[in-house]
Amino acid sequence: MARVYAGGGPPGGKDFLGLVYGWFGWLVLGVLAATYVLLVRAFRSLLIPRKAIVLNILSILAAYGLLVLVFKHGAAERIGLISYDQIEGWIPVMIFAMLFGLSMDYEVFLVSRMREEWDQGATNEEAVVLGLTKTGRLVTAAGLVMFAAFMGFVAGSIVGLQQFGFGLAAAILIDVTIVRALLVPSAMKLFGKWNWWLPQGLARVVRVEPSPLGEHRPRHPLPASGD
Repeated sequence: MARVYAGGGPPGGKDFLGLVYGWFGWLVLGVLAATYVLLVRAFRSLLIPRKAIVLNILSILAAYGLLVLVFKHGAAERIGLISYDQIEGWIPVMIFAMLFGLSMDYEVFLVSRMREEWDQGATNEEAVVLGLTKTGRLVTAAGLVMFAAFMGFVAGSIVGLQQFGFGLAAAILIDVTIVRALLVPSAMKLFGKWNWWLPQGLARVVRVEPSPLGEHRPRHPLPASGD
Protein backbone atom coordinates (compact mmCIF):
# COMPACT_ATOMS: atom_id res chain seq x y z
CA MET A 1 0.00 0.00 0.00
CA ALA A 2 1.52 3.28 -1.14
CA ARG A 3 1.05 6.63 0.56
CA VAL A 4 1.25 9.76 -1.49
CA TYR A 5 1.98 13.11 0.17
CA ALA A 6 1.57 16.43 -1.57
CA GLY A 7 3.30 19.63 -0.63
CA GLY A 8 3.71 23.13 -1.90
CA GLY A 9 1.38 26.06 -2.26
CA PRO A 10 -1.92 24.54 -3.48
CA PRO A 11 -2.19 21.75 -0.87
CA GLY A 12 -1.10 24.14 1.85
CA GLY A 13 -3.70 26.66 0.74
CA LYS A 14 -6.40 23.99 0.73
CA ASP A 15 -5.46 22.88 4.25
CA PHE A 16 -5.45 26.50 5.42
CA LEU A 17 -8.94 27.17 4.03
CA GLY A 18 -10.30 23.94 5.41
CA LEU A 19 -8.97 24.64 8.90
CA VAL A 20 -9.95 28.31 9.03
CA TYR A 21 -13.45 28.01 7.59
CA GLY A 22 -14.14 24.81 9.47
CA TRP A 23 -14.12 26.93 12.63
CA PHE A 24 -15.21 30.28 11.21
CA GLY A 25 -18.94 29.68 11.69
CA TRP A 26 -18.43 28.73 15.34
CA LEU A 27 -16.25 31.80 15.82
CA VAL A 28 -18.98 34.04 14.45
CA LEU A 29 -21.62 32.46 16.68
CA GLY A 30 -19.40 32.83 19.72
CA VAL A 31 -18.69 36.48 18.97
CA LEU A 32 -22.38 37.25 18.42
CA ALA A 33 -23.44 35.52 21.64
CA ALA A 34 -20.77 37.25 23.75
CA THR A 35 -21.55 40.60 22.13
CA TYR A 36 -25.25 40.25 22.83
CA VAL A 37 -24.74 39.52 26.52
CA LEU A 38 -22.28 42.38 26.96
CA LEU A 39 -24.56 44.85 25.18
CA VAL A 40 -27.55 43.77 27.25
CA ARG A 41 -25.52 44.66 30.32
CA ALA A 42 -24.26 47.94 28.83
CA PHE A 43 -27.58 49.25 27.49
CA ARG A 44 -29.99 47.44 29.86
CA SER A 45 -32.06 46.51 26.85
CA LEU A 46 -33.12 43.37 25.01
CA LEU A 47 -33.87 44.99 21.66
CA ILE A 48 -30.93 47.33 21.09
CA PRO A 49 -28.27 44.57 21.14
CA ARG A 50 -30.23 42.61 18.53
CA LYS A 51 -30.53 45.67 16.34
CA ALA A 52 -26.81 46.41 16.73
CA ILE A 53 -25.79 42.89 15.73
CA VAL A 54 -28.09 42.84 12.68
CA LEU A 55 -26.86 46.21 11.39
CA ASN A 56 -23.21 45.29 11.95
CA ILE A 57 -23.68 42.09 9.99
CA LEU A 58 -25.31 44.09 7.18
CA SER A 59 -22.25 46.36 7.02
CA ILE A 60 -19.93 43.36 6.81
CA LEU A 61 -22.05 41.65 4.14
CA ALA A 62 -22.07 44.89 2.14
CA ALA A 63 -18.26 44.91 2.29
CA TYR A 64 -18.13 41.31 1.07
CA GLY A 65 -20.45 42.13 -1.81
CA LEU A 66 -18.42 45.16 -2.87
CA LEU A 67 -15.23 43.10 -2.79
CA VAL A 68 -16.71 40.55 -5.16
CA LEU A 69 -18.18 43.21 -7.43
CA VAL A 70 -15.00 45.25 -7.70
CA PHE A 71 -12.28 42.62 -7.82
CA LYS A 72 -13.97 39.62 -9.47
CA HIS A 73 -16.23 41.33 -12.00
CA GLY A 74 -13.84 43.78 -13.61
CA ALA A 75 -14.72 47.00 -11.80
CA ALA A 76 -11.28 47.15 -10.16
CA GLU A 77 -9.50 48.02 -13.41
CA ARG A 78 -11.80 50.97 -13.97
CA ILE A 79 -10.69 52.58 -10.70
CA GLY A 80 -7.02 51.75 -11.01
CA LEU A 81 -6.92 48.56 -8.92
CA ILE A 82 -5.77 45.06 -9.78
CA SER A 83 -8.54 42.77 -10.96
CA TYR A 84 -8.33 39.18 -9.70
CA ASP A 85 -10.51 36.13 -10.13
CA GLN A 86 -10.76 35.33 -6.42
CA ILE A 87 -10.82 36.92 -2.98
CA GLU A 88 -7.87 35.72 -0.91
CA GLY A 89 -8.93 33.28 1.79
CA TRP A 90 -7.76 35.22 4.84
CA ILE A 91 -9.55 38.44 3.90
CA PRO A 92 -13.19 37.61 4.87
CA VAL A 93 -12.07 36.43 8.31
CA MET A 94 -9.92 39.48 8.99
CA ILE A 95 -12.58 41.87 7.68
CA PHE A 96 -15.19 40.32 9.95
CA ALA A 97 -12.95 40.56 13.00
CA MET A 98 -11.89 44.16 12.45
CA LEU A 99 -15.18 45.57 11.18
CA PHE A 100 -17.33 43.96 13.85
CA GLY A 101 -15.13 45.44 16.55
CA LEU A 102 -14.96 48.89 15.00
CA SER A 103 -18.67 49.02 14.22
CA MET A 104 -19.55 47.96 17.75
CA ASP A 105 -17.34 50.74 19.14
CA TYR A 106 -19.36 53.29 17.19
CA GLU A 107 -22.60 51.65 18.34
CA VAL A 108 -21.63 51.73 22.02
CA PHE A 109 -20.46 55.34 21.81
CA LEU A 110 -23.66 56.49 20.09
CA VAL A 111 -26.29 54.49 21.95
CA SER A 112 -24.72 54.99 25.38
CA ARG A 113 -25.38 58.70 25.01
CA MET A 114 -28.97 57.98 24.01
CA ARG A 115 -29.37 55.76 27.07
CA GLU A 116 -28.10 58.56 29.31
CA GLU A 117 -30.68 60.95 27.90
CA TRP A 118 -33.45 58.39 28.38
CA ASP A 119 -32.42 57.77 32.00
CA GLN A 120 -32.50 61.53 32.62
CA GLY A 121 -36.16 61.66 31.58
CA ALA A 122 -36.08 62.30 27.83
CA THR A 123 -38.65 60.70 25.58
CA ASN A 124 -37.43 58.10 23.12
CA GLU A 125 -37.44 60.62 20.27
CA GLU A 126 -35.58 63.18 22.36
CA ALA A 127 -33.00 60.61 23.46
CA VAL A 128 -32.33 59.53 19.88
CA VAL A 129 -32.04 63.09 18.57
CA LEU A 130 -29.86 64.33 21.43
CA GLY A 131 -27.62 61.28 21.36
CA LEU A 132 -27.09 61.58 17.63
CA THR A 133 -26.54 65.33 17.84
CA LYS A 134 -23.93 65.11 20.60
CA THR A 135 -21.96 62.17 19.18
CA GLY A 136 -22.64 62.21 15.44
CA ARG A 137 -19.74 64.48 14.52
CA LEU A 138 -17.26 62.48 16.57
CA VAL A 139 -18.41 59.18 15.08
CA THR A 140 -18.23 60.61 11.56
CA ALA A 141 -14.77 62.10 12.15
CA ALA A 142 -13.46 58.83 13.59
CA GLY A 143 -14.90 56.93 10.64
CA LEU A 144 -13.29 59.24 8.11
CA VAL A 145 -9.92 58.84 9.85
CA MET A 146 -10.23 55.06 9.68
CA PHE A 147 -11.35 55.29 6.03
CA ALA A 148 -8.25 57.31 5.14
CA ALA A 149 -6.00 54.88 7.02
CA PHE A 150 -7.43 51.81 5.30
CA MET A 151 -7.16 53.44 1.89
CA GLY A 152 -3.41 53.35 2.43
CA PHE A 153 -3.54 49.61 1.75
CA VAL A 154 -5.31 50.26 -1.53
CA ALA A 155 -2.45 52.48 -2.72
CA GLY A 156 -0.06 49.53 -2.80
CA SER A 157 0.50 47.04 -5.59
CA ILE A 158 -0.23 43.79 -3.72
CA VAL A 159 -3.68 42.52 -4.67
CA GLY A 160 -4.39 40.93 -1.28
CA LEU A 161 -3.70 44.17 0.57
CA GLN A 162 -5.73 46.10 -1.98
CA GLN A 163 -8.69 43.80 -1.35
CA PHE A 164 -8.24 44.03 2.40
CA GLY A 165 -7.96 47.82 2.47
CA PHE A 166 -10.81 48.35 0.03
CA GLY A 167 -13.15 46.08 1.98
CA LEU A 168 -12.39 47.81 5.28
CA ALA A 169 -12.61 51.32 3.83
CA ALA A 170 -15.88 50.66 2.02
CA ALA A 171 -17.50 49.06 5.05
CA ILE A 172 -16.41 51.87 7.40
CA LEU A 173 -17.81 54.46 5.00
CA ILE A 174 -21.11 52.59 4.80
CA ASP A 175 -21.23 52.14 8.56
CA VAL A 176 -20.71 55.76 9.60
CA THR A 177 -23.00 57.21 6.93
CA ILE A 178 -25.87 54.88 6.06
CA VAL A 179 -25.92 52.69 9.17
CA ARG A 180 -25.10 55.05 12.07
CA ALA A 181 -26.58 58.23 10.61
CA LEU A 182 -29.72 56.76 9.04
CA LEU A 183 -30.59 53.17 9.96
CA VAL A 184 -29.79 53.30 13.68
CA PRO A 185 -31.90 56.40 14.53
CA SER A 186 -34.68 55.27 12.18
CA ALA A 187 -34.89 51.85 13.82
CA MET A 188 -34.83 53.33 17.31
CA LYS A 189 -37.57 55.80 16.40
CA LEU A 190 -39.65 52.90 15.07
CA PHE A 191 -39.19 50.71 18.16
CA GLY A 192 -40.07 53.53 20.55
CA LYS A 193 -40.01 52.81 24.28
CA TRP A 194 -39.30 49.13 23.63
CA ASN A 195 -35.70 50.12 22.94
CA TRP A 196 -35.12 50.51 26.66
CA TRP A 197 -36.96 47.51 28.06
CA LEU A 198 -35.22 44.96 30.27
CA PRO A 199 -37.52 42.88 32.51
CA GLN A 200 -36.57 42.22 36.09
CA GLY A 201 -35.97 38.49 35.67
CA LEU A 202 -33.46 38.87 32.88
CA ALA A 203 -31.86 41.86 34.57
CA ARG A 204 -31.19 39.64 37.57
CA VAL A 205 -29.53 37.05 35.32
CA VAL A 206 -27.11 39.58 33.80
CA ARG A 207 -26.75 41.37 37.15
CA VAL A 208 -27.86 44.88 36.19
CA GLU A 209 -30.76 47.08 37.22
CA PRO A 210 -34.04 46.32 35.41
CA SER A 211 -35.53 48.78 32.96
CA PRO A 212 -39.33 48.35 33.08
CA LEU A 213 -41.52 50.23 30.66
CA GLY A 214 -44.04 51.68 33.08
CA GLU A 215 -41.63 53.48 35.40
CA HIS A 216 -40.16 55.94 32.91
CA ARG A 217 -41.39 59.48 33.37
CA PRO A 218 -40.65 61.66 30.31
CA ARG A 219 -39.48 65.13 31.17
CA HIS A 220 -41.45 68.08 29.88
CA PRO A 221 -39.94 71.28 28.50
CA LEU A 222 -40.09 74.25 30.82
CA PRO A 223 -42.76 76.78 29.83
CA ALA A 224 -41.58 79.95 28.21
CA SER A 225 -41.40 83.03 30.42
CA GLY A 226 -44.68 84.92 30.56
CA ASP A 227 -46.88 81.84 29.99
